[in-house]
Parts: sequence; structure tokens; C-alpha cells
Amino acid sequence: MDTLKRLNELKDILNKASEAYYVNDNPIMEDYEYDMLMNELIKIEEEYPELKTIDSPTNRIGGEVLKSFKKVKHNSKMASLADAFNFDELIDFDNKIRAITPDATYICELKIDGLSVSLKYDNGILILGATRGNGLVGEDITHNVKTIKSIPLKLKEALTLEVRGEIYMPKASFHKLNLEREENEEELFANPRNAAAGSVRQLDSSIAAKRNLDAFLYYYMDDKIKYQEEALIKMKDLGFKVNPLYRLCKNINEVIDYINEMGQKRPNLEYDIDGIVIKVNEIDKHSLIGETAKYPKWAIAYKFPPEEVLTTLNEITFQVGRSGVITPVANFKPVFVQGSLIQRATLHNEDYIKQKNISVGDIIVVHKAGDIIPEVVRVHDKINNLPFEMIKNCPCCGSKLIKFEDSVDYYCSNIDCSEKKINQIIHFASKPAYNIDSLGDKLCELLFNLGYIKNIVDIFRLKEHYDDLIKIDGLGEKSVNYLLDMIEKSKQNNLDQLLFGLGIKHIGAKVSKLICQKYKNIDNIINAKLEDISNIPDVGEKIAFELINFMSKEENINLINELKLFGLNMEYNMGDIKENFFTNKKCVITGTLSFVTRNDAKKFIESSGGKVIESVSKNTDLLILGENPGSKYDKAKALGIRIMEEAEFKEKFEE
Repeated sequence: MDTLKRLNELKDILNKASEAYYVNDNPIMEDYEYDMLMNELIKIEEEYPELKTIDSPTNRIGGEVLKSFKKVKHNSKMASLADAFNFDELIDFDNKIRAITPDATYICELKIDGLSVSLKYDNGILILGATRGNGLVGEDITHNVKTIKSIPLKLKEALTLEVRGEIYMPKASFHKLNLEREENEEELFANPRNAAAGSVRQLDSSIAAKRNLDAFLYYYMDDKIKYQEEALIKMKDLGFKVNPLYRLCKNINEVIDYINEMGQKRPNLEYDIDGIVIKVNEIDKHSLIGETAKYPKWAIAYKFPPEEVLTTLNEITFQVGRSGVITPVANFKPVFVQGSLIQRATLHNEDYIKQKNISVGDIIVVHKAGDIIPEVVRVHDKINNLPFEMIKNCPCCGSKLIKFEDSVDYYCSNIDCSEKKINQIIHFASKPAYNIDSLGDKLCELLFNLGYIKNIVDIFRLKEHYDDLIKIDGLGEKSVNYLLDMIEKSKQNNLDQLLFGLGIKHIGAKVSKLICQKYKNIDNIINAKLEDISNIPDVGEKIAFELINFMSKEENINLINELKLFGLNMEYNMGDIKENFFTNKKCVITGTLSFVTRNDAKKFIESSGGKVIESVSKNTDLLILGENPGSKYDKAKALGIRIMEEAEFKEKFEE
């Protein structure tokens, strides 16, 4: 049959082109030619659907939509690895290995910062892709795995097997995705790992298909394989993408040399790595070396220290906060730091700049504080010796700045400063505060400039301007209806979200919750006494003074009364405490959690009667460990505090 012959011919050509491009990084045809052949195959399959097979390249386009993820029980545990943070810990690891098997060699592989995946094939055909989950049970993500072009739908041999590896998002794909999300006023992904995790957990496979995910495979589950290096070669021969930068090392000194070399190359890689995985190459020695309840003893992950990058300080600009505080901001030549492109960082205040002797034109060192917040660490090369001078007038309205005796900050003195008002509205609507979905920063600014929102109360008047709003470029009926629905829904938010949203100095989300837990409703808070507020644990006199000061002003009471008239909830709902593992425990979260935001993790722990604290001490009961943890992890280990890995936390969260 000519049609069947052409269909098989197209499949063969496209599969070879995909392997050349996505696996071997050696394109054999132009993108346009590939697209034309793919379109031809799509048309044949549409006309003759009975000819479409499970290994067709068109399955990579996506389109399958699931109602929920199925659970998958792994045949053997997908274990995580113990971490080493310095070379002394690696030498200790080596000594333990040598005591059992003196002639061991090591395979060193790049630790890809992505999401672990298990792939199963039956007679050479991909039948299952699953996440690691808690190590014993994962989620079926086959529909999304099929969209990843470097993962073969059909192997070069008709084998039944399981391989494991890491799904990741290349830096270029991550940058492109965040640009698109920024244009659409969607929340940006913090780093490529979060973006990859969010993509493979989409119920709609067409979304994953657009994200340009990739995968490296590193574990071939076959008892006949004797060496890890042999496993890597075998997987490559079968058509899997294997990272070519692995190295066989005879001893720990060669391992350390490899780590130093890869540490230098790390910034120029097309993907994120956060360390090096060291495995005993001789697989038959693994059972002899053994494992703990959590980790194999024959492998370890060396974690790179926080990445510091050099760049040039181009300019210092100034932002006006919602309270009028003026914050200097470093604007520097864009650089990649731990997987994301950054070009700005706060310089906090005048004293901070002078202490670090920072001037425009200097070569500066930047990193991510806590692996999240961009920060200027120090000056590397002093290029400009002109001392920094603080501005005298507000960069927005031109009003004279004021500085209080007990403060390091300067403030705009104009209560009508438009930048202050815009930031008050943005803060109120933001996710940590009143959490009005779809009312993002750019839309707040647009509606302010068009005159529809001049203060917080105006948010709840927007429905009066419906006919005008639907005519605004980029909105339309669907967007406006959704926005108004979200505003209406937000009125049921708990009182602590409202209190935080009011933007009272020093009163953040945690303190708002503590105050609301004590006083139960807004009227009690308005009438509260300084001494009583000061006695609330973790509040104190300074915060109490700011609350009393805010509630003493007529304009603020009028604001609260207007919000009452619009039906906003003014009561604090404690909710039912669901007693579980976290009840009465003091918990610290460090690093990035892939499956849940830090805020939602905190809410879960607090709803269980636990408490989330910021710093590790001897009184801490539990450290919850995400990816790229900071110094809190080292301190917790030193104090012998129980450490819960993300997989275990996720299991308890889902229970």
C-alpha cells in the first residue's frame, strides 16, 4: 500500500532527524523541511487514523488531556542521594568505600537540576513515564513524556526495560517561557527546575509540548550490566540522550579535579546543574556496600556552593515603596545566576551602599541570597572612586525626602505620591496579601493610570465600570468577567489577609495572623491597647506602636468602614486544626519545594497546628528540605535536628 509505505518512510525520516537534533546535537535537516514532513504525516494520519501507531512522531505534539494523574508503584525504590558540601565529606565517603572494596573506581556525572523520571518500554515501545513521587509511588506522566523529543518513543532494539533519568528545561527555553509569562502578566517561574516540574505535571499535554523540555538518562535497570559506564554507553546505543560530560575516575583526587573543572564550566552549560553525582562504577559492588533506610551508600551528590557571578554596575535607580520608603536599586549587566537571568538587585539603603563602597561602573559580585533573592555581595574591582550620594527628592513626584532620626531610610513626604498609591494597590492585590487572582502588577498600574483605581476601595468599585473596562486593549469581556469574579470571591478571604494587605509598617503575613488569632475581628483590633498587642509572642512594642498609629488615623478607619460596606470579611476564621505529624512542631523550610509554593506549605503546617519559623535553633523540631538548601541545612545537621526530604513532606501533604 503506497500510503502505508509513505507513512513509514516519514516516520523513519522524522525519527532520525529528531535523534540527530535532540540527542546527538547534530542536525541533519532544516527546521522548515522537518515541519513540512511533519505536516504531511499529520495529514495522512488524519485521513487514515487506523494507521497511526503509538510510536508516531506526531504524538509529541501533545493534546491529550487527563482529569487527574494516576498513581504508579515503582518496581524498586527511586532513592535520593546523600549530599556532600565539601571535599572533606567526599574523602570520608571514599574512605568508607575503600574499606569495603579497595579497588573501586567512580563514575562522575553532572547533577542535572530537574525532575526525576522513570521510563518503561515493552518490546521497544514507550509505555510509561512516571515521577519519583515519594520514591515508592509516583505519578503517571506518560502523556507529557511523549512530548519530549529527546525521549525515544521506540528503541533501536525491541527490548523490555526500565531506565531512569532527569527531565529538565534548558536555560534558553526557561528564559523564553518567562518572557511569555511576563507579557501575559502570569507569575514567573523561579528557576528552570520549577518550570520543568510545573510543565510535566500539566494535565493538558499540549502545554508541556510547548515548553521545550529535555531529558538526560543515567540509570539502566538491568542485572546483566556490570559497570555504570557500560550502562551509559548501552543507553546511548538504544537512542537515549546521555550527558556526554561524565567521567570515569580511578580515585577521589581525580573526582575532585573533575568537580573543579565542571564548576568552571557550569555557567556556560545550556542547562542547570547544582552538583556532581559520584557513583561506584562496579555495579556488582553496590549490594556489598549497601544502603541506609534513605540513601544508597555507593553514591553521593556533591553540591556546589552558592554561585557568585561578576558583572558591571551600570546604574543605581530608586524605587518608591507603598509606605513611601525610597529604596536604591542596582541595575547591572544581565547575568545568569543559578539558572535565571538577573539584572537588578536591591541595595537596601544609603548606609548599605556606603559600607560596601559601591559606585556606578564598579565590577560587582552578585549571588542569590537563600538561592532565591538577587543580592550584591561586594565590589570586586573598584572602577569609580566617586562616593555615593543619596537623592534629595522623590523620583516620582519630586517632593522633598525626609529621614527620621531612628531610621536608615528616606521617605517621600507627599501623601498623594502616585507611585506610593500604585504600590499600595499592588501590595493589597498580591498573592501573599489579599490574593486577587489576575489583578497583577501591570494591570494595577494600567487601571490606576486610566483613573479606575485610585485606592484599595476602588478595586471593589470596578464592576461599576464594566462597559469601559471591556473596551481596554488586551482585556475584553472574558478577562473582565474573570477579574470581577475573582474580586467578588476575594471578599471571603480571612481577616489576616486583609490586615496584611492594608500595608501597615512592620506588619507582614506572619504578624497579621498572630494579631488576628488573638483579636478575632477587625473592631477588636481597632480598639486594642498597645500593652496587650506588645505581649503577643513575636510581636513586641515596635510593631504594636505601628498598628496603634495606623488605627488612630481617621482616613484609615474610613477606609476599613468602606471595605465593610462592600462586604469584605472582617472576622478571623481559625479553621479546624487537623492533628497530624506537624501538630505542635516548630518547622523550618529551606530550599525550593517543586510541588507546592512555600506559602502553601506554610499554610498546611499551620492548619495542622504546627508553626513555621525562619531560623534554625536547638528548639527547632523539623527542617523541611527543598532543592538548593542554604546554610540552614548545615546548621540543622550540626544540631542533630530531624531533616525531612521533599518526597516525604509531599507524601504527608497529600495525605
